[in-house]
Amino acid sequence: MPAQTAANSSELPEGTVLWRLGQHDGSTHEFAAASSSNAKKIFSIASSGVKTTALQSIPSGLDGVNNPELKITYQLDKIPANGVLFRVGIIDAYKSVPQMSVFSNQQLSGIIQIAGVSGTDSKYSFRKTYELYIPKEQLQTGTNELKLRTTHSIYASDSEDKYTWWTWDDLSLESLNSPIKEPIHGSYALTGTMVNNKQFYFDEGAVTHLPYIMKWLGIAYSGNIMRTSCASDVGRSCSNMEDYYKELKDYNMQSVALYLYTGDIKLKADGSLPDDAVKKLTDYFEQYGTYFQYYEVDNEPGLFNRSKAVNLAVAQWLNTKGKEMAPHVQTVAPGWAYWPSYDEDSCGHQNATVRECGDPDGWERDPEQRMELEKVTDLTNGHSYGSSYIFSNGGSFTENLKTFGGATNGLSKKMLTTEFGTSDSHVDDYQYGATERTAAVFDRIMRGHIGYADMFVQHAAFFKNFSLFKYGFNLEEHDPAKTEIYYTKEKEDSRVSIMRRLSLAYATHGAPLTYQITNKTALADKLVYVRAVDTSTLEPLAGSGATSNKVLVNFVNFEETAQTVTVNVTMPKKTVYEGERFGNGDTYEAARSYVTGKKATPVLTFTETLAPGEAVQYILEPSSEMKASAPQGFKATAVKGLSVALNWLEAPGGSYEVLRADGSGSELKVVASKVQDTHYTDPNLNEGTLYSYAVRVTGAKLMSSTVQITATGLVPLDRTDWKVSSNVNTTASDPFSAIDGDRRTRWDTGVHQVPGEYYQIDLGKTHSIEAIDLDSTLSAYDYPRGYEVYVSNDANNWTLITSGKGNKEITTIHFPEVRTQYVRIVQTGSGGNYWSIQEMQIYSRE
Repeated sequence: MPAQTAANSSELPEGTVLWRLGQHDGSTHEFAAASSSNAKKIFSIASSGVKTTALQSIPSGLDGVNNPELKITYQLDKIPANGVLFRVGIIDAYKSVPQMSVFSNQQLSGIIQIAGVSGTDSKYSFRKTYELYIPKEQLQTGTNELKLRTTHSIYASDSEDKYTWWTWDDLSLESLNSPIKEPIHGSYALTGTMVNNKQFYFDEGAVTHLPYIMKWLGIAYSGNIMRTSCASDVGRSCSNMEDYYKELKDYNMQSVALYLYTGDIKLKADGSLPDDAVKKLTDYFEQYGTYFQYYEVDNEPGLFNRSKAVNLAVAQWLNTKGKEMAPHVQTVAPGWAYWPSYDEDSCGHQNATVRECGDPDGWERDPEQRMELEKVTDLTNGHSYGSSYIFSNGGSFTENLKTFGGATNGLSKKMLTTEFGTSDSHVDDYQYGATERTAAVFDRIMRGHIGYADMFVQHAAFFKNFSLFKYGFNLEEHDPAKTEIYYTKEKEDSRVSIMRRLSLAYATHGAPLTYQITNKTALADKLVYVRAVDTSTLEPLAGSGATSNKVLVNFVNFEETAQTVTVNVTMPKKTVYEGERFGNGDTYEAARSYVTGKKATPVLTFTETLAPGEAVQYILEPSSEMKASAPQGFKATAVKGLSVALNWLEAPGGSYEVLRADGSGSELKVVASKVQDTHYTDPNLNEGTLYSYAVRVTGAKLMSSTVQITATGLVPLDRTDWKVSSNVNTTASDPFSAIDGDRRTRWDTGVHQVPGEYYQIDLGKTHSIEAIDLDSTLSAYDYPRGYEVYVSNDANNWTLITSGKGNKEITTIHFPEVRTQYVRIVQTGSGGNYWSIQEMQIYSRE
């Protein structure tokens, strides 16, 4: 039997009903109207049970203005050993994603995110039973109080209260008969993002940044999900795909793959995929099929003018050949954009005289035609941005209800949303009164997905206008520890902060750990949430078999003021723990710290003062089980002042030691100790001397690879203000591509090399320069067959300073120091190849 996906961890143990209010019959008739004067704010359940007539004093739901709170008191002769499960069946709710805060004896048990379609013109209803685990530590013998309260968004004002309402079908509390596998928080949710380079590339840069992003967002180790959409039509898009999948496995993460480009596929006469498409899919499944858990049929087929017949053929292949090769893989319907016909809203990717959005035109908007794909896939899908998920036409939530004819207990089919998020222009609806409207709209769409979807992937970690983090550079040339939060708008909360808060509250998984809040009085009725889980209890992931041994301890402040929480957590073992702590911080380095010596008896005490909206996570494991590892990705670069900058990827441990030797055969000796960061600059070196370097975790024996570098005063000039041009092929090949920091792009002549072709640089101001690098590594034979270098201070009068022949891959040109603002490199040879420059750099001692 194959391993189960993490999504199956939501199975709940059987329980014994302690009390039930109402019948699960899809109506509110047992209860008082929410606005009725008969509706009480406190309801006491007698030990003899609840009489039907008494239900008429219970409101049929809550609303933030007239009836914002209900207290239910009940008796317990003894505390249930495994805790209790609160269930509430929701019949209707406003589209604002109202929140139900649940307090047990004045301690926050959780905040249920409620999805609703009231306020749209949807003719289909959405009903769902939400479930919330309440640990035994929040219960007491004798009288207990369960308080239900409406709660508006952390960014909204009281204006939202009138839009914060729901009606319920029934409410119940069950004593669990066995330990629960998961501290269910309204719904079982998995989330993630997509980490790729320059929007398309799953390369070394994406691989090195991946673990940093997953840990910072609080989604690592819990079986959460990432999108792996390297594209078959983009060269080098999948260059490091196996390493990427291995990182996901190491961090116990699932993935949803999308590979085959469908835009140019012509089906065979029998409607099956052509041989070249079959080969692409087969090769992908053979290489990576053991790593991913889901495969997405297509991406926004209407918007990108794709064929329904091709989508069906892809699904057919996945269900037959694909599942023969990888039986564990589940198929996902296309990432619906619900695009209408071309006449209603035009779309791109037109490749014929007939203008259409999909074939047939507009098929993606038609529920019946979408159902053809839904019948042959395991999970549904649906992309949404801003508030679009509740649009009457084209909304992923509302269109799903059209496809399946409504929902009587959550969506009819499991939903994996492969894109959700906000653009920089999206803002929250004005009626909710948010002051931080760009933050509020992201918070609301993610909470909405917690309310109705099962899995949902934010688009994307580094993506213009939608990004979590600052973007616009090549990840391969970037230190992941320097990753920085992208703020959509000044003085507003970031998408990262919001995603961390909600991920830590709803999407970290494992067996719940016992905990006791010791400052209960200070936190009475406060929206401060604690979630502590043991991930080692999670089932191995399907396909990859990934597991985790981490303990995750989360603290989430949903209040608008700072709150201090002190908690005693019973850890799985009586031992010393160590690991990482992530909290507020605009950079990864600022947000992360390494903690050691956490001695559990097995009780471990945590005290955190949380800023408004802050989420803090500890990622811990026993020190005795910590596997020693050497820092990877060790690099040395010359920087100003005869210094060498050293960078490496983090390894488990509190600090590092940097070692250096003069020359290549000398003994490495420690030159810096207790280095807290993953970078160090070694100053005041001797020019022309060869140095060897290595780094290791303090106290460890394992060292990084050794790197060698000759100290030099020559360092690359800053290219920010450069302007570049050429006398050839500037329309087809942008000269800027040679200085954009990305070796995958290039400037080239577009024709065989002939004398007189030139590439020209305006440095912006006068500099003293001594060397030039021309990199054509990815087009090894496109080096200049000959060159001359000219300089000028006015771009009119030029002086020749050097000439020579180029070399395969990298041509390095040295010359005596010269001051200039303009540099022109003239190609003087002839050859059968283009002259190409992937990256060009000029060096100076400044």
